[in-house]
Formats: sequence, C-alpha cells, structure tokens
Amino acid sequence: MTQQDLTRVPVHQLARQIQQRKLSPVELVDAFLARIEAYEPKLHAFTEVFAQDARLAAQAADAAIRSGHSVGPLHGVPVALKDLIELDGKVVTGGSEAWKARMATRTATLARKLIAQGMIVLGKTHTVEFAMGGWGTNTRRGTPWNPWDAERARTPGGSSSGSGVSVAAALAPWAVGTDTGGSVRLPASWCGITGLKTTIGRVSTYGVLPLSPTLDTPGPMTRNVEDAALLYAAMQGADPLDPVTRGLPYTEPLPTLKRGICGLRLARMPDAERPFSSAEVLAAYDRSLAELEKLGAEIVSLQLPFAFADVAAHNLRIMAAESYALYHELIDDEQAPLDPHVRPRIAAGRDVSARQYIEALRMRDTMKQQFAGAMEGVDALLTPTTMTTAIPIDEVDQGKAPAHYTRFANYLDLTALALPNGADARGLPTSLQIVCRGGDEATALRTGWALQEATDWHLRRPPVGA
Repeated sequence: MTQQDLTRVPVHQLARQIQQRKLSPVELVDAFLARIEAYEPKLHAFTEVFAQDARLAAQAADAAIRSGHSVGPLHGVPVALKDLIELDGKVVTGGSEAWKARMATRTATLARKLIAQGMIVLGKTHTVEFAMGGWGTNTRRGTPWNPWDAERARTPGGSSSGSGVSVAAALAPWAVGTDTGGSVRLPASWCGITGLKTTIGRVSTYGVLPLSPTLDTPGPMTRNVEDAALLYAAMQGADPLDPVTRGLPYTEPLPTLKRGICGLRLARMPDAERPFSSAEVLAAYDRSLAELEKLGAEIVSLQLPFAFADVAAHNLRIMAAESYALYHELIDDEQAPLDPHVRPRIAAGRDVSARQYIEALRMRDTMKQQFAGAMEGVDALLTPTTMTTAIPIDEVDQGKAPAHYTRFANYLDLTALALPNGADARGLPTSLQIVCRGGDEATALRTGWALQEATDWHLRRPPVGA
C-alpha cells in the first residue's frame, strides 16, 4: 500500500492494523507528514506542524506496541487539534495575530486524554479568530483552502476551518474542532466530512480557549461515522477541572452503532424552514429521508413552537455578550491587529444589556422544555446542515451567518451529527444534520452510520489531494 493509499484508510481500520503489528505508527505518521508537506502550501490548514515531535512519538509508540506495551486500541494513531486547544509549551493563537506568540502553560484535558491513549498530535489547525465566525475566513492569519475546488477559493466553513480541510484532504486521519453555533458542523458540511456537535458537559473544555463558555462544545471531525464514534468515546468523560462535565450519564455509542434504524422515528424539518435552502441542498435532503425510510425508519412530520431563526438570535446574543466579556480589551484596542470581520461581531456584545443577556438565558430554559415536548416520541430531527454548498470567498457577505440550521442545537443543548449526503452540479458536497436530544449522541451516530452504510458520499475525494 502506498503512502497516498494509507492516508485514505479509515481510522478504525488503521488502529486495528497497528494493534495487529501489520502497520507501524512510524510509517503512518510519515505518510501524513508527506501529504502535509505536499499540499499544505496550497491548503493552509495548519498553523504549526509538529513533525519532529510526531516522529519521536511514533517511534516510541512503535517500540511500545512491538514490546507488548500498547496503552490502548488507538495507540499510534495521529490526530490534529484546532488552535484553540492548549498544549503546554506550544503556541496557541486562537486564530488571532495579536496572540501569534502566545505560549500555552497547560495542556487541555481533551488533549491530555488523547495523548494518554497513545495518540500522536500532528499539529494545530487554523481557526476563525476567537472562533467567532461560520464562513471559515481569517483575514490576518490566512483562510484554509476548501479542497473541493482546485481553482477557486471557497468557504471552508468555520470556525474549525483548518480541522475540516485537514481531514477532507487527508492531511490528518481525524481532527478535533469546537462548536458554539455550528463550528464543527459547518466545515464538516462544506468539506464533505463527518462532524459531531457534542452535548455540553460531555467533553471537557478545560484548556480550550473559550468563545462562549455557556455554549462551547469540542467535537470530533472525521471522514466517517464509525471514526467519529471512536474519537468521541476517547474525548469524553468527567473532568475535575471542568465541573460541567459531571452532568448527564455517558452512553457509550459503539455497542449500538451498527444496530440499524428499524423502528426509529425521524422527523423532517417543518416546511417553513425549507425555503432557506438551495434546490440542490433540498434535493439531497429529500433523498436522504427516502433512504432512511427504506432502511426501516419511520419519517414523521414535526411542528416546532419556534422558528430556527428566532432561536439563532438568542444564541448569538449569548455568544456576543460572553465573547465581549472575555476579549473586550483587545476588541476595544483599535491598534490591536484583529480581523476586521471578527471585531464588530464581538463588539456587538458591548451593546447587550444585563437584562437582555439574562432574558436569553431564561428563554433558553423555556425553549428547551418546548422542544422536548415537540420531540415527544421522536428520536431525531433531520435538517440540512448548511443552506448552500460552499460559496466563493469573494462572494461572502460577512454581515450574515451561514448557521441557520445549526445554532438552535447549541442554544437548546442538543447533540447533532453532520455527514455528507450528496453533491451539487459542481461536485461540491451537501450535508445532512441529525439532531438528537442532549446526551443522545449514540442515536445520532447510529442513524448516521446506517445512512453511510447504504451510501458512498463519505468515500468521495476532493480534487485537491486526490
């Protein structure tokens, strides 16, 4: 198998080959570093590549596994981390030129968990500044190139843009992003990969630079659902440094992943939400519903007590207020080298009053109850992930957000899985979003796995790096 072929193998298969000593972590890390060297100049997915460290870690993993000292089933598997996730002694910029030399003095709990299981960090990936944006652009530190168009720069999706591009172009086998209003799912949609927005409290945010502590959630970004379930299982867990993680009991997704979906009741989105999507996105969405019904699920109609846009407005108010509270010194400093599109988004939090902020939190509890009532007897709500396929960057309206279908899941503390479900006439990926109750990642992943077993959209390769 060539290095090129090796980087396209699903992680669950790579991990098994490593444990069976059919594949060396050294060989695997070298294969990904070779691809990074070849394609990173165009794709600009990474802020920093830890080539020397990764090779040393691979050599240690290889020696440990060959000597019978494997620390677990993912020992020797590489991973990429969004540049919000702190690694002690490594620069963590949060996507900001103002922090281009900011050195972390701690390691994020989720990174510590992955490293403790033997995973090897390839490097840090680009993000929208302070993670405040859904298009994936970064004016000062550079925007990753969406690999699905070799000629024209298109939106990679944000804020976890570098993670999405690195996985789509096989510069990394999988990556970690964060999601406050859709920032795992938007790049998953436009880059043609799988992304899981986790329930708040499932994965520790200790050591992850915050945007909105009320809403932030880290999540896996992978090329298939089975890998997403594996990485999620590796990331999750209670953390004494993050009290929010000591909440809902964890449900392991792997035992039920391949059960099929016979008997599940899946809801189509209300008709009033359809006009927000392009015709090609809607066509892929409708085909996915038909395929899921053929696989044994019951597709039902659902009436929601609110529009997605109304929920999104509350979500944005919390994001703006909390991000301004965190970063107001930089935002108010006109000399700070900030992204001109991000500064006004966060500065809007200056005008959110205490009354408005508290009202948004109060309405959150009310809407959670309303949504739970509407979902009674329903296992998941299905929507498109994005309204369109990736658009040219020079056509982006930075005053608008692409997160129409995603923000409600953050505000209502739900879990949601995005996965490729089609392509438009230009070959750009479309995406399906599977939204489940908070804490029910297992059902979202089970539904997504069934759809991927019946389709091959997740196997398509983008033209850059194919």
